[in-house]
Amino acid sequence: MTWELLSIFGTIAFAVSGAIIAMEEDYDILGILVLALATSFGGGMVRNLLIGIPIENIWDQGLLFKLAIIAVIIVFILPQHWIFYWEKPGLFFDAIGLSAFAVQGALAAVEAGYSPIAVVVAATLTGCGGGIIRDILAGRKPLVFRTDIYAIWATLGGTVIALGWLNIEWEKYVLTALLVILRLLSVRFKWHLPKRATLHPTMKS
Repeated sequence: MTWELLSIFGTIAFAVSGAIIAMEEDYDILGILVLALATSFGGGMVRNLLIGIPIENIWDQGLLFKLAIIAVIIVFILPQHWIFYWEKPGLFFDAIGLSAFAVQGALAAVEAGYSPIAVVVAATLTGCGGGIIRDILAGRKPLVFRTDIYAIWATLGGTVIALGWLNIEWEKYVLTALLVILRLLSVRFKWHLPKRATLHPTMKS
């Protein structure tokens, strides 16, 4: 039940995130639904393709699809100024979705018998793939590659599981909670990975 609740929170958070970005890009209701669902389920679909799980299994998540669609409809009809109040609680639920989906993705790869590197990649794609697909469809540079630390927490969770450090069920929940905390701390204190920008010689002063 705990994993189901985490999946519900994460799915709703990602759906709302996709819907808000779609509205910022002036999409119609169909475009908003497509972008929201791509955000919520895109990472899992990419993971399934990667580790050989039948991609059509995604359609077995009927409840999550319904909840995502309901969340999008609610956001669509809300007064605009209400949507801005979503930002802070949205960060919290998004962190839950990122963490829970990353752990689930890693566990799915482990159960399928894949190598440690495949487990790490599965965790990262499940946690962040939907957001990357969302930004690409919206014509934006993927958020996970250019702002505060995000994808690295999914990668960290996948690494812990790939190394076989979790042997008891409750440890998976502790890992999920730790990833949520790290994600929120990275936002609060504006942690960034090192980056380097290059300029064309003609652009230098």
